Amino acid sequence: MKDTIYTDEQAVVDFTFDEKVVSVFPDMINRSVPGYPTIIKMIGSLAERYVQPNTRCYDLGCSLGASTFAMRHHVPVDSVQIISVDNSQAMLDQFQQAVALDNKHRGEGAVIISQLSDIADVDIYNASMVVLNFTLQFIPVEQRKQMIQTIYDGLVEGGVLVLSEKVIFDDAHMNELYIDLHHSFKKAQGYSELEIAQKRSAIENVLVPETLQAHKQRFNEAGFKSSDVWFQCMNFASLVAIK
Repeated sequence: MKDTIYTDEQAVVDFTFDEKVVSVFPDMINRSVPGYPTIIKMIGSLAERYVQPNTRCYDLGCSLGASTFAMRHHVPVDSVQIISVDNSQAMLDQFQQAVALDNKHRGEGAVIISQLSDIADVDIYNASMVVLNFTLQFIPVEQRKQMIQTIYDGLVEGGVLVLSEKVIFDDAHMNELYIDLHHSFKKAQGYSELEIAQKRSAIENVLVPETLQAHKQRFNEAGFKSSDVWFQCMNFASLVAIK
């Protein structure tokens, strides 16, 4: 379904993942996040490389399960559980329908367990892969260090964290350039100036981006031995950190 939530002029309230957003979410994210399909595809490739037998994968802020299914369809073993977490019941309702359909078409595979929870409250253990795909940015900044530490502590040796985020830049000129390029990207995807402005107003108080350096510093402080940006398109980036 096409995203028309902000087509008409309206009193803008803070963005939430409610039933209206859920109904148009695939269209919204693909038209709003440059490179999103590539990130999802490569999460599958990372799963194929890093997921270990008899461990768990976590999709924290799973929405409709794009990252969950990318992992499931590429893990080399069936002795894996994928814990898919979201704090939106509307999202999980649709996600569970997608899981049932995937089970029907694919048969055997990694077991998917859905969980209604704030991602900051999830108990992570015996994990060989954790995905935060554009979700840490919605967590209060002061809670992010502890969340990354919790993930690190719950990963097995050789486990991997994939973190995708909207980012900002210390260089004011480059930051403005990337914002303007993203604006042009959304216009090219069919969003009007009104839609872009209203969506920006709705999300600016709930999505707080940081610099790439801030994310890398958290990885280092948590104890990750290797980390870097593996994908970037304008002011959207995905990082990988290996324990």
